[in-house]
Amino acid sequence: MGFVQVTSVWNPGTTLGEGPVWSVADGALLWLDIKGRRAFRFTPATGAREVFDLPEEVGAVAPRRAGGLVAAARSGFAFLDLEGGALVPIADPEDDLPGNRFNDGKCDPSGSFFAGTMDDACERPTGSLYRLAPDLTVECVDTGYVVTNGPAFAPDGRTMVHTASLARTIFAFDRDPTDGALSGRRVLRTLDSEEGLPDGMTYDAEGFLWCAHWAGGRVSRLAPDGSVERVLHIAGRDVTSCAFGGEELDLLYVTTAEDGLFAAEVGVGGLPPAEFGG
Repeated sequence: MGFVQVTSVWNPGTTLGEGPVWSVADGALLWLDIKGRRAFRFTPATGAREVFDLPEEVGAVAPRRAGGLVAAARSGFAFLDLEGGALVPIADPEDDLPGNRFNDGKCDPSGSFFAGTMDDACERPTGSLYRLAPDLTVECVDTGYVVTNGPAFAPDGRTMVHTASLARTIFAFDRDPTDGALSGRRVLRTLDSEEGLPDGMTYDAEGFLWCAHWAGGRVSRLAPDGSVERVLHIAGRDVTSCAFGGEELDLLYVTTAEDGLFAAEVGVGGLPPAEFGG
């Protein structure tokens, strides 16, 4: 497609803006300032912009089928009461790794919440990818990451992607749609140095992957074979994640570390976010 206008939606002065997710129930976009310990809710229909203080660093949230949110926080998996600012602990799979924190997460079509951890100093490969099942059991599904980012699930539910950001690598996994088991990890794409680092990601309804580029000032749309189909330039160096939202799920919302929230009509729609089944 031709020129796409990218609009600045909201710049609340974040330190590490991240984790956008559309809330169908609220008709609003939720996103986070991890280091600032804040959550934001933007309602396009009214223009309302709400800010919520959080008790600790939260890397990712996802809607629950039962209502409310599940969160990946510094202290582990938890349920989050956004209005009250309270976290109800579920499990901390890394209570023996105080230098780690959760960084990014998303639900799969079966209602499990996948979230990855990272070394907060960005030095050691102590990060892992975990699956929180609807029955609240936790399983480690991959290890050896310095910084994890961007789990995302293809529309057919048969592929999951995940990034090793400092290695500039996007991995793809085969996903069994019956039980959600992952296998066959392979490299989907390794970014060149001028492209920056792969960060948060989301799929569109056509099965293409949108990837935010930390230190790259862009979001790229990748074909299923990993090739770049188009590039969307963002007025911010450290682009952190993206998610489709709006009443028709036809707006791509993009978060940046310090330059706020952006939106663009990219000519393709997304899918409603999967919800946590627990």
